[in-house]
Amino acid sequence: MWQIYQQLVAVQREIYLTFASHIRTFAETGDWTLLATYLPMGVVFGAAHALTPGHSKAVLATYLTGSTASVPRGLGVSLLLSAVHVGMSVLIALLSLPLVSVAFGSVGRAPLLENLSRGLLGVIGLWMLWQAVRGTGHAHTGQATAAGFAAGLVPCPLTLFVMTFAISRGVPEAGVAFAAVMMIGVALVLAMVALAAVLFRQQLLRLLSSRPRLVDVVTRTIQLLAGVVLVVVAVNALMDS
Repeated sequence: MWQIYQQLVAVQREIYLTFASHIRTFAETGDWTLLATYLPMGVVFGAAHALTPGHSKAVLATYLTGSTASVPRGLGVSLLLSAVHVGMSVLIALLSLPLVSVAFGSVGRAPLLENLSRGLLGVIGLWMLWQAVRGTGHAHTGQATAAGFAAGLVPCPLTLFVMTFAISRGVPEAGVAFAAVMMIGVALVLAMVALAAVLFRQQLLRLLSSRPRLVDVVTRTIQLLAGVVLVVVAVNALMDS
């Protein structure tokens, strides 16, 4: 596992350094053609980055396993999470250093946004616990949207680094373009996580379909456990902040 992690980091580093060189050239020439030829590597960059620890993969899987979200809705949640995760970094970079100095306690972290994210996830976890107790486990669109938004609130540090470098060279549009392509790679990985979680739950319930009472018990238990995990994660994160 450690070797795989090192390889993923090495891939990210190589792509980032090469793209930094392209940004310098673009800043000097303004030639979009040269930059555009390298942009597809942003998909690989985003996917490799999303495969490393973090990016709310565990939170996404936990929520979707414990909810009754369908495959399309699960994929929608993963797409929203990816867009917010990357987009938050773009916004912070474009709003520049004043917001960075307020929101970020150290390089690569955003304590203010992390606390907000964990707090919202804790609320969603409590709601899932309440639904499990009452037996009303239907996944509403609003709940799924809130889960995806809350999980994605923590900004992507590498996107922030790319944006900051592009802005320092006077070409923020290059950073935005790379971030947009990078988001595709992140979304692909999170979509696979979402798909696996939803299909696992559906397959489990399908195997138990001949025993409706057991299905109800299992559904409530999964939702209860998912709610507990979200609440525990939220409380631990808030206590450590």
